[in-house]
Amino acid sequence: MWSDGLMWFQDFDLAAIYVSDAQYNRNIFFDTSPEAVRSPVLYLQVYNHWLPKVLLYFFILVDLSLAIFEDPAVLPLPTWATMLVELLCLLVFTLRLVHYAKVIPRDKFWKDPKNICIIAILVLTLIDMIIYGALTASNCYGVRWSRVLRPLLLVNITEGRQLRRAFRSIRNALPQIFYVFLLFMFSLLIFSLMALKLLSKRDLKTVDGAPYFTNYLEIVFDLYVLVTTANSPDIMMPAYNANFIFATFFILYILINTYIFMSVFLAVVYNNYKKYLKEEVRQLVRAKRHKMVRAFAVLQEQQEEGGELVVSQASWNQVVRLVRPDISNAHRELLWSVCDNRTRAASVGHTSKVAFVQLADLLNIEVITLKSRPHPLHSICPALYLSASSRLVCRIVQHRAFMIVYILLKLYVFEPRAFFSRHSFWNWFDTIIVVSALIATIINSAMKSSGGYTSRQILDIMFILRVLRLIRVVDNIKRFRTIINTLIRIGPAILTFGQLIIVVYYIFAMVGMELFKGKVKFYGEDSSDPEKAFCGNPMLKGTAFAQLNYCKNNFNNVVSSFVLLVELTVQRLRLRHTRLRPDLLRPLPHRRRHHHHQYLRMAFVLEAFFVEYSVDKSDLQTSLEKKIEELELSVEQEKLEDNLVNAMETIDSDQGMSQSADSKPTLMFKIASKRYRTVDALLQRMFEADLDPEDFAENDDPDAQNGNFSNPTFSSV
Repeated sequence: MWSDGLMWFQDFDLAAIYVSDAQYNRNIFFDTSPEAVRSPVLYLQVYNHWLPKVLLYFFILVDLSLAIFEDPAVLPLPTWATMLVELLCLLVFTLRLVHYAKVIPRDKFWKDPKNICIIAILVLTLIDMIIYGALTASNCYGVRWSRVLRPLLLVNITEGRQLRRAFRSIRNALPQIFYVFLLFMFSLLIFSLMALKLLSKRDLKTVDGAPYFTNYLEIVFDLYVLVTTANSPDIMMPAYNANFIFATFFILYILINTYIFMSVFLAVVYNNYKKYLKEEVRQLVRAKRHKMVRAFAVLQEQQEEGGELVVSQASWNQVVRLVRPDISNAHRELLWSVCDNRTRAASVGHTSKVAFVQLADLLNIEVITLKSRPHPLHSICPALYLSASSRLVCRIVQHRAFMIVYILLKLYVFEPRAFFSRHSFWNWFDTIIVVSALIATIINSAMKSSGGYTSRQILDIMFILRVLRLIRVVDNIKRFRTIINTLIRIGPAILTFGQLIIVVYYIFAMVGMELFKGKVKFYGEDSSDPEKAFCGNPMLKGTAFAQLNYCKNNFNNVVSSFVLLVELTVQRLRLRHTRLRPDLLRPLPHRRRHHHHQYLRMAFVLEAFFVEYSVDKSDLQTSLEKKIEELELSVEQEKLEDNLVNAMETIDSDQGMSQSADSKPTLMFKIASKRYRTVDALLQRMFEADLDPEDFAENDDPDAQNGNFSNPTFSSV
């Protein structure tokens, strides 16, 4: 009897793991043996808990931030101090990796390239620290070559699947981009040859008196830069001044190479990006469905002899409690009612396989639960709060035109906890702006009264805060509000490409600091050092780089390195009033190139924006919304005294205690627009219409017999 009960709980734990992994698209080969399932807390409630993940990202951030304090440093610290912190970070990464090894089979752990990569990074970093520490102690020159490996941890951790997907998108799109790039280079070489034949014999001079378009390689470089328009119109002016007909050559070149080829670049990147991303989403959806089918197989029971296999409502409730312990009983009952409507089971209290498989997507729909509580003033002084004058004030404040006026009056009307809920973005925005401006005013007044001095910085802050209040007006214009909300919703997805850029920047910054630190020096405005005229590098004497005071663009520390890389990315490091020549940039590893990851970022933003801006709600989301309205639980409903919420709260209590309906607050529900809990959910929505029906069907997988499924084809880096 006890053994049967233990197996019963193990089944629920195993099913909960499957559902949780399907909900968040985790493809982890967790151990499904009876010994492992007896302690599901190690995987479901510990490994996947938000706190270890936050700590992991925190120590990755600390590890990356060590470059600020290491030589060449922005804020120098002793070598032993930075190494001690790095050792702590390595210890945390090791513990996380060991924990991961405990929840998956050993053979799967050693076959995963991500794990091997993390182990290699940890070992190489430790070796580098030992060597560098020994060299430093011996007063010898050492290079911290392992610093370029730090951002790779961000890519290879289990939670970095979005970042790995971005890198795979770049890798998969490169072959097609390469052919377009070859055609572009052919066009560039042809135009450069035409420019040499057209202009080299005309004895034209640049602004600084140098020969104009006489060297073929310099012409290629100048025209390559012209594609970015960074040296326009400077590069054209000598020829244009000689004869206006020559401007036709440059205009034709810009039309073909800047507008046509760059548009083709974007089209090719977008097309290939969407193609490979769609395939990855198909793999993710297939893996999700497989996991849900396995969860169903664990919980299934037969209604009658030869009847349909179903999952009972009691089993369904138990699994949902384990997966989402944070949702209320009423919310859980609401989700069950949707599954019950979509099931094919013959009797009440059971759900079919088709409806059960949709549970993961149903849990990803964000539902706002609001408790209708009376205002505190209504309880303390009901006669005053319900008076005619008080009701008039309430009606005025609730008017849309009054929403941007006074925060304190809103608090008089709305219950404070509802006003400051985590979904009330504009309420928080208004309050922060008003309170910040108030604090700045008080500080400024105190400083002025005490010393007769008004801080310019504080006044600037006050003016900026007042200007920011105008943003609130955007929320009152429907079209503007739609666009802004769309941008906010795709924000988490765009952050993935922010991480990608940080990884690339960090690697180049570390390499640049080791190779070029001290090559270019910046001297302050008050410095009288004669080397200031050429940025401390004799090779820059008389160059426009030094004359235009670009000396701060260097690799002398991580901050200036990142700033320089940003300038190179946006391609705005211009040398005005002079022809851009490679020799002027010799002290820096500055080679202008097209950054294909920018096109990938544009492709993703465009696709995500189209989905958020124009796509209707999913069928499952619509069903949930209809069920909310059908049960009269919508936030817009005002009379909720006799609906089903009270019954839900009293019938099913986690503590097994029944309470009167009057003692509980009334709950109301609202779908949080088209927001997605995960990036994978957004990706699935992007390609939902294009996915094949077989991606949603049960598929026999040889690994399914062991409770796990093969990771998607593109899951490894």
